[in-house]
Amino acid sequence: MQQQYTSLKEDYKFSQEDNELLLKLKPRMEELSEEFIDEFYDYIWGFGATASFLKNKQIIAYHREKIKEWFVNLFCGQYDMTYFMYLYKIGEVHVRIGLPTHYVNAAFTFVRTFVLKNIEKNASEKERYAKEIIAVEKIIDMNLDVLTSSYREEELSKFLSMSKFEKTILSGLKKFTSYINFLLAGALALVAFFAIGLFSYDIYLLFFTDIGMEKGILTVLGSLLVLWAAIELIHEEIKHLQGQGFAIGAFIMLAMAALIRKVLIYSLSTEKSTELLIIGAVIVGLAVAYWLVGIKTKNSSDL
Repeated sequence: MQQQYTSLKEDYKFSQEDNELLLKLKPRMEELSEEFIDEFYDYIWGFGATASFLKNKQIIAYHREKIKEWFVNLFCGQYDMTYFMYLYKIGEVHVRIGLPTHYVNAAFTFVRTFVLKNIEKNASEKERYAKEIIAVEKIIDMNLDVLTSSYREEELSKFLSMSKFEKTILSGLKKFTSYINFLLAGALALVAFFAIGLFSYDIYLLFFTDIGMEKGILTVLGSLLVLWAAIELIHEEIKHLQGQGFAIGAFIMLAMAALIRKVLIYSLSTEKSTELLIIGAVIVGLAVAYWLVGIKTKNSSDL
């Protein structure tokens, strides 16, 4: 472990001069610590999901003190094993509470901006200012490196704890899933092709048969709705292949479009009242499912 953090400092070319420069900045940063924590909290409350982690006044007060302590320690001038273990434990807490790394990275953007802005305000010598900037950049990047290493090691530990058989199954399932996804994309393209055919056929019925203007227009609108839903589903599948989540909502939307088409056609017939009621109930059920999926997706994106 000691060798790992020594190597970290070497990789970042962190020198004794950087140490001394940061230590000399400490008194000024201690004076700014209250201003920092106030602005920091204004910044993180803009994330939207902050309240789900900072749930009450007691947690907020404790968190404020710890963040202020961490900020001042950035300029402690003693970056040894104890310091890096302190950072690693902070990262472990982030992993335990399920804090996304995105928020950690975003918060560090604020920290970097705040420190550099205040150094620039008090810069008197151009050469010293440049060296201070470099030292601050290094210590902030090293902090972020150690904090996020907790996430990487958590993922690695989960994988390493698996047996050889489990790893083989996992790798096989990943390959199988990728093949299925490409097969699904091809099937969706075929569905869109048939939807175009259905739309073209309904256009033909409207203009070249005695289907009736009202029924013909409703049938064409229904086919157009199915085609639109199929295209939307293809877009969602492309996003899924690029690494985004599986869009179950798009499948629900396609099913609703197909049923709505039937409703548009059956609505002109007095003999289809029972079927209309059944289809209507199914559409309502699908609409509720689509709404619930939408809420879950929104909550997940906020986190």
